[in-house]
Amino acid sequence: MLPLDDLLVVGLEVAISAPTCTRQLADLGARVIKIETDSGDFARAYDDAVLGGTSAHFAWCNRGKESVVLDLKSEDGRAAMEALLAKADVFVQNLAPGAAARMGLDAASVAGRHPRIVALDLSGYGSGGPRATGRAYDLLVQAESGSCAVTGTQGHPAKPGIPIADAGTGVVAANAILAALMGRHRTGEGTALSVAMFDVLTDWMQWALHQTRATGKDPVPIGVSSPMVSPYGAYPTSDGQVIVIGTTNDREWRSLAREVIQRPDLADDPRYAGTPERVALRSELDAAIGEWAAKHTFAEASGAAEQAKLGWARLNYPLEVLDHPQLVERGRWVATVYADGEFQSLRPIADSPDWDWTPKAVPELGADTDRVLAEFLTR
Repeated sequence: MLPLDDLLVVGLEVAISAPTCTRQLADLGARVIKIETDSGDFARAYDDAVLGGTSAHFAWCNRGKESVVLDLKSEDGRAAMEALLAKADVFVQNLAPGAAARMGLDAASVAGRHPRIVALDLSGYGSGGPRATGRAYDLLVQAESGSCAVTGTQGHPAKPGIPIADAGTGVVAANAILAALMGRHRTGEGTALSVAMFDVLTDWMQWALHQTRATGKDPVPIGVSSPMVSPYGAYPTSDGQVIVIGTTNDREWRSLAREVIQRPDLADDPRYAGTPERVALRSELDAAIGEWAAKHTFAEASGAAEQAKLGWARLNYPLEVLDHPQLVERGRWVATVYADGEFQSLRPIADSPDWDWTPKAVPELGADTDRVLAEFLTR
């Protein structure tokens, strides 16, 4: 058993944000029917990395779903969609601005026709405001929200490698849906929800926005580090690896200085007494730690940090993460079906010994159309 067994979700979804949302629900046991055009979700063709020629992004976001192809411009397609919505518990859509409303498939319209459904509009900028009709891809929202400006280095803003606007919005949307389902359990009534990518990213940017409002200055991006604490960064070791060490308070700083890099003079220096002082003199501290790391192997450096009870990590690349023992020894990789073969995907993030989860397939385009329509149109 899984917590969302017997829940029916219909997703009129493309790309990353909405599919990420509904995949969270699928991983928790929901039956997710993905509505596609005859050309398919364009994310299927981002690359051909996974078995059967589908993209890595599509395989990531669409495990455990059923694919149904509908022509929503036709009478038959609209009738089939209504038959699905009449039985659905949840509806999620992230079409281009205004497209769903023109078909009566925005959250408010769907919830108005089906009062028990939890319907969610996932958009770039939300309704109203000067950017409401703007297309919103991950990079665009990251740039607009200031995320790129606090990433990278000074004068060289960068987009984080993870699509945090897309993925973050999907997770926030799934959380909102679960909350609305709890409300429906009490009242018997569904609701219309909206989540905007720009609102998610600006919410997650609040630390920077608060700091900027208070100081009148933009935070300075500093690569693999943090503008809030110091020392906190990446340091090459003598064997060509990179250790990442983080200190978040005065005690950890003193432990690092005395016990790890053997510099009690720095620990006792009043210039480095508090976090603001250490942040202001970050370059001096980074130089001292960098000099120490360059004289030690990664094993020696990480061992010293571990003995001092400090947080540390290895700067890994994706090829190294594939065989990371923390994933392998805990059985996080599972065989997942697509087309005529299998590939490895990660188990759901949330787990419980009481949940009987097994990986379901990533759907081929339209593979479930006939079966699903026969099931719902004959009820």
